[in-house]
Amino acid sequence: MSTRGRITGLALVTTGVATILLVHWMVAFWVPNEASQGVVQRIFYIHVPAAWTTFLAVGIVAVASAVYLWLEDERADAAAVAAAEGALVFGAIMLITGPLWARVAWNTYWQWDPRLTLTLILWFTYLGYFLVRGSVVDPRRGKRFAAVVAVVGSLNIPLIHVSVEWFRSIHPEPTVLKPDGPTLPSDMLATLLTSLAGFTLLFLGLFTFRYAVERLRRRRPAVVSGETDEALT
Repeated sequence: MSTRGRITGLALVTTGVATILLVHWMVAFWVPNEASQGVVQRIFYIHVPAAWTTFLAVGIVAVASAVYLWLEDERADAAAVAAAEGALVFGAIMLITGPLWARVAWNTYWQWDPRLTLTLILWFTYLGYFLVRGSVVDPRRGKRFAAVVAVVGSLNIPLIHVSVEWFRSIHPEPTVLKPDGPTLPSDMLATLLTSLAGFTLLFLGLFTFRYAVERLRRRRPAVVSGETDEALT
């Protein structure tokens, strides 16, 4: 990994972690309780940024996979792998915090609500992305099949966003991404945006490190092969 890559990744991760720690302070001591749900609503500042980061990661996987299908550029496939791992990690955070919030807010951990169901399908789609890669003998075909899964799976994101408006749902409607602007009070919106920034920076830092490792792993066999050939001669 280059020096610039290490510095960039470390800076992003450090800033992301520091921002998330600030968010925890804001959640604990600064932002007020929500009027109807009380203190349990504070998990919102972790759950929503985790969801946003998951969708960002899925978008990167889809774009990188489309580039790989078009150009068969190994750099694009490496970026897709790195982002897909991020999608699984942050998606797991989203799927854990959501039911914890729902248990208090709706008196149940899970219902087969359209948004919840579509989000769970999205997570399993990108788990399937890795299963497909490893289930095909020909690595090239495995990468291409996985890329198709990633592109098709990303089409789920718009459905997740509009599901609470198109279908009967117990999930609340959007409070930030609305045509007429956010409806959150200013202090809650500031806390949410700070958390969104922290999660995004953390993901981008981890993505930078993971992409560099993946590129190094793919170059290593060629290096070892070259060293072996030199030793034999």
